[in-house]
Formats: sequence, structure tokens, C-alpha cells
Amino acid sequence: MIEIKKLTKQADNKMILKGIDLSIRKGETVGILGPNGAGKSTLLKVLATLIKPSSGEVAIGGFDLKKNEGEIKKLFGYLPHSSLLYEHYSPLENLVFFGKIYGVKNAEERAVQLVKEVGLSFFLNDPVKNFSRGMIQRIAIARAIIHEPDILLLDEPHTGLDQGAIGILNNVIVEMREKGATTLMVTHDFKQAAELCDRIIIVKNGKIAEDFKLLDRKLSTLNEKYLYQVEGVS
Repeated sequence: MIEIKKLTKQADNKMILKGIDLSIRKGETVGILGPNGAGKSTLLKVLATLIKPSSGEVAIGGFDLKKNEGEIKKLFGYLPHSSLLYEHYSPLENLVFFGKIYGVKNAEERAVQLVKEVGLSFFLNDPVKNFSRGMIQRIAIARAIIHEPDILLLDEPHTGLDQGAIGILNNVIVEMREKGATTLMVTHDFKQAAELCDRIIIVKNGKIAEDFKLLDRKLSTLNEKYLYQVEGVS
């Protein structure tokens, strides 16, 4: 599904990504962990076509990133730190707008369904500018999956969420996986990573320090691997 070879990214004379090689299969749920400044979000932004790599090759869904950016954009749903929502629009207006951009048939029907799924039907027509952080993130989750993407790119998705919103997001990730979607999640929340991800990638200083299957789904296993790679603690 995603093939990355010798990927580099330089910004302001600093090399952020230093020759990333990575292969991710369809249907995998992958957690990307690492200290601040390691290059995690930069990697996600390259895959989301938001920034261009300095060198290397990236293929997503069989499409070359350099040649087929438009086709690649149709494949993924992206949930960054910002919601990407229009604050003067209601949830319904936001989701219908994004649905039509992606060519979703019956966009309004799909939007109403998603607002119900994220537990905000009562606020369907209220402007997003009046919403709490948790409510906004719920609608942002709906926005990211309005077109039922093949790939989910999530950048710190659990940050600032209440328990209800965390549960909704986790259900979305599980349901998307059951449909065969591939998920890449940058996170500092080890608990969520252990519960949701079947594979963990640890990034350090712009390189992949560790890439392993989390077969036992244990937080202790994840902590042990991370401390060894990042802190040098065995």
C-alpha cells in the first residue's frame, strides 16, 4: 500500500528525514512513535502531499507521489493537529462540503450518518465556532472519513480528547481496519498505540530506530522497546 525508499526532507539547512525506508501493507494499523523533533509529523505530511520530499521515492496505492499527487489525495483521510473545519459552518455544512470535494454520492445523507456516529446529532446545524475542543475533534474525525478512504493518516489524534471522543476515534480506527483500510498514527499516547496498533515504528533523529510487530498488544512491551531505542535503557 505504501512504499518509501531513501526518503529525505531538508528544511532551513536542517535534515529532518535522513533516508527513510519503509513498506506498509494494506490493512496494517501502524503507530509512529518518537521524541519531539524526530521527524514523525514531517513524514506524515510528506505522505499527505502537504510538503514535498527533498529526495527519495514514495509510492502510495501504486501511484508515484511525484507524478500522481491528485490520485493519491483521493486515497487518504488526514487528521492533523488542526481540524481543517470551517468554523462558521455547521457540522452538516462542513461534511457536505468535504464530501462533495471527494465526489461522495449522497453526501448529505452520509454527513448526517457520521454526525450521529460521533454523537453530535443534536448540534447538526450549529456553527462549529461554538464547539468545545472535543466536539470539534469529533467532527474532524467525521471529516477525515467522509469518503471512506483506503488510508488514514492521524497526527496526535487523541490529544485533548475526552473519554467519549477517544472511544469514538478508536471505534473508527477499528472499523476502518475491518474494512481493509491502512492506518498510520503519530502519537505520544503509548496506551492507545498498544491497544490499537499491530505494528510500531520508532523514529529517532530522522531515521527509523525500530520497526516491530506488537503481537502481544502489551503496554509494557512497547515501553521497554521505546526506552531501549530512545533513552538507551535496557
